[in-house]
Amino acid sequence: MSGGRGDQDGYGTAEDVHLRIDTGKPHTARVWNYWLGGRDNYEVDREAGDQIRALHPGIGEYARADRRFLREAVTYLAREAGIRQFLDIGTGLPTADNTHEVAQRAAPGSRVVYVDNDPIVLAHAQALLTGTGKGSTQYLDCDLRDVGTILERAAATLDFGEPVGLILLGVVIFIEDDEEAHGIVRQLLDALPSGSHLVLSHTISSPGMPDVDDAVAFWNANGTPKLTQRTPEQIERYFDGLELLEPGVVSCSRWQPGSSLGVPDVAMFGGVGRKP
Repeated sequence: MSGGRGDQDGYGTAEDVHLRIDTGKPHTARVWNYWLGGRDNYEVDREAGDQIRALHPGIGEYARADRRFLREAVTYLAREAGIRQFLDIGTGLPTADNTHEVAQRAAPGSRVVYVDNDPIVLAHAQALLTGTGKGSTQYLDCDLRDVGTILERAAATLDFGEPVGLILLGVVIFIEDDEEAHGIVRQLLDALPSGSHLVLSHTISSPGMPDVDDAVAFWNANGTPKLTQRTPEQIERYFDGLELLEPGVVSCSRWQPGSSLGVPDVAMFGGVGRKP
């Protein structure tokens, strides 16, 4: 694809997209956007976000920590690991430092394919499709579970004979069954060559953070889609067979190659692993 251009794939008209948006219940992407200070949310999302923040006052930091993790990890992959193509599944609403902006800032020729099945993300996809310099971007309207379709469509932009940065930030939490979730990640990784990297984050359950459980329980009773918490050990399993980069699977607020950010932990853990 030519520099600075992007394509949207696999969905209908703008009217079709807006008909799919449910404004009657809070949605994770819009609440996340609210916590990041964005404008792409509704009153129902802001109310839910405030109620969750009352249960767990530090929840807004999760969104900021996850965004920092994305920025640090993608910068590392582009600058240090030589990755020039990225498959970002579970894109979320566009905000500052999207994957293509970070990657193309570090390596202008980087190619990025975004994947999401959220209609409100789809409605804002054009904001994601502004490549910079020689880079290119594409947006696919697909579900994480439909791995075959994702890989088939992404191949129009990405060369699966070369290393790929696979980005799965806060998306595996929507797959309730552990084996299904692990199988999806493994299927994606199996399609990628040696030298590819997995960047994954996930909400954890922790005895030291009981208010997190209260916040998740509130969300699952009131919002959509439902969330599944997992332990740090369960999250590490997604990196089986990979070379896990230092500092391992840690709080997203503390992930930075070679050091700690020195800030309090959040119950959103992440890691980066290289496929040997």
